[in-house]
Amino acid sequence: MQTKSFLKWAGGKSKLVPFIERSLPKCPRKRLIEPFAGSAALSLTLEFESYLLNDSNADLIGLFQTLKEEKQYFIDYTRSLFLPKNNQETRFYELREQFNQSTDRHERSALFVYLNRYAFNGLCRYNSKGEFNVPFGRYKSPYFPEKEMQGFISKSARIELFCEDFQTILKQVGKDDMVYCDPPYAPLDDIASFTSYAQNSFNREDQKRLAQTAWQIANISQGVLISNHDTEFTREIYKNARLKTINVQRNIAAKSSSRKKVRELLAIYD
Repeated sequence: MQTKSFLKWAGGKSKLVPFIERSLPKCPRKRLIEPFAGSAALSLTLEFESYLLNDSNADLIGLFQTLKEEKQYFIDYTRSLFLPKNNQETRFYELREQFNQSTDRHERSALFVYLNRYAFNGLCRYNSKGEFNVPFGRYKSPYFPEKEMQGFISKSARIELFCEDFQTILKQVGKDDMVYCDPPYAPLDDIASFTSYAQNSFNREDQKRLAQTAWQIANISQGVLISNHDTEFTREIYKNARLKTINVQRNIAAKSSSRKKVRELLAIYD
């Protein structure tokens, strides 16, 4: 069953699924492993017998786990936050603070969905204290993704969830596994910094470590694919892979005039 992700996500792969799918190895689709799951757009769109989703963002994995366990009950609880009175700046910051103070996974998961839809551009960002700090989005009527959440539930029995370092997950790869990696992207230039949406950053050494591990496990899996910016640095670390390129529209900038297309690489280890 195909479904869309219920999360807005910076760098999400919903629009790139056809491009990625055409590059997948031609073999039986047993298990898809995503060490950097993000919104899980690829796993939710493509049909495999099973899925392994991992991400360093504990709130994201906690949300997936809560939805998997509580199903419609959690959807109904989360819907109660999508009210006109909560679409006001003062109330948004109250709920954002409630999220940052909460230690209850059920509550944090529902508030995570709220923040995803009411915060600016669906961004997910934390400060050095681990506090969510994306500002109010000022949307007229934020969409409640009930249908998409139900789509996740329909696949959830086939989904395993982890919150580990990517290398820990890649050690589990076997002959029936296909791997797609969508790590935090390398900067387009030396001035830009690596993006961190969890509390720990993903630096140049991590990028190299991922590329090396992908090359090492390619022969014991059905194949490994990695998405990233097309730069001199990424072309060097992916020199052992086949490379495909595509131009992608970036929609993070506040002004539409500042949004532009950038070139991405798809590194294919097979």
